[in-house]
Amino acid sequence: RLLAGGTFPWDAATRAQLLALGQGGHVDSLDEIGTLDVAIGEAFAQAALRLLAQAGVAREAVRAIGSHGQTIRHRPHGAAHDGRHPFTWQLGDAHVIAERTGIATVADFRRRDVAAGGHGAPLVPAFHAALLHEAGEDRAVLNLGGIANFTLLPAHGEVRGFDTGPANALLDAWCVRHLGHPYDEDGAFAARGAVDPGLLARLREDPWFDRPPPKSTGREHFHLGWLEARLRGGERPEDVQATLLELTATTVAEALRRTQPATRRVIACGGGVRNRQLMARLAARLDGIALEDSARYGLDGDFVEAMAFAWLARQCLLGRAGNVPSVTGAAGPRVLGVVYPA
Repeated sequence: RLLAGGTFPWDAATRAQLLALGQGGHVDSLDEIGTLDVAIGEAFAQAALRLLAQAGVAREAVRAIGSHGQTIRHRPHGAAHDGRHPFTWQLGDAHVIAERTGIATVADFRRRDVAAGGHGAPLVPAFHAALLHEAGEDRAVLNLGGIANFTLLPAHGEVRGFDTGPANALLDAWCVRHLGHPYDEDGAFAARGAVDPGLLARLREDPWFDRPPPKSTGREHFHLGWLEARLRGGERPEDVQATLLELTATTVAEALRRTQPATRRVIACGGGVRNRQLMARLAARLDGIALEDSARYGLDGDFVEAMAFAWLARQCLLGRAGNVPSVTGAAGPRVLGVVYPA
């Protein structure tokens, strides 16, 4: 149950650095990474303290903070894509969070699953299953974050989940470049354009889309450089935006048809739910499958992932598994996370 939620902006310099790293950029030194790790931890700690103050909750009432961290690289197939030395890397020093807040912090949720042969992602399906599974109906939960991902909740059978490809990551990056806005409000920029069928086909040709689950990805794959390599030159920016939006809708719908064709209901959450143009195109592509906002089920779409990592922190403290092997591909259930005492 969500008691309170808040969203706090990054300072401009840190945000720019994180976006550059997330899109495959490089750092000049280990000192830069170390500094960023601590800076992110400080930002997370301040956000937690501000939220507690706004909600009127004493820090002593909080058993633990669950911190996902800020992903800077996600390489479940290894840096050379050869299956050797797979890793995932999130920054945000949990020692700093625990020290500044005085609250025990659980962090580093993904790497144990990777060590067990999994992708370390997606991790939210276990939480989705706990709250949204319904006997007698094949359902899917669609998270529209930087990357789109599904949790499949069949009426009978095991829970599955996987990434489907880019969602807000490319839409936001292209919008920043051409409008200077951090995101395309209501999809208005995309609505001014027309889908370029040739560009859509070239984007869709990336072999990643046709890989079977389990699979995961991030901005280190789907970034502006990836897009630019597929442009022919002379495209109108609004047409590219419309095509990127259609890419998300198309790949989401195709992935669902391949993996759970009897789905009756898709419950959507994440920032993309606020993009009315994207939701309209998704509804059209899903063709007869009910598309609903998670708010209808008492889950504020802006905070579902935050709730999930609070739940995963609780699983860790109780010594319970937090992964779903049928989702991540891990060798078995694992307790995820490391506890940093207050």
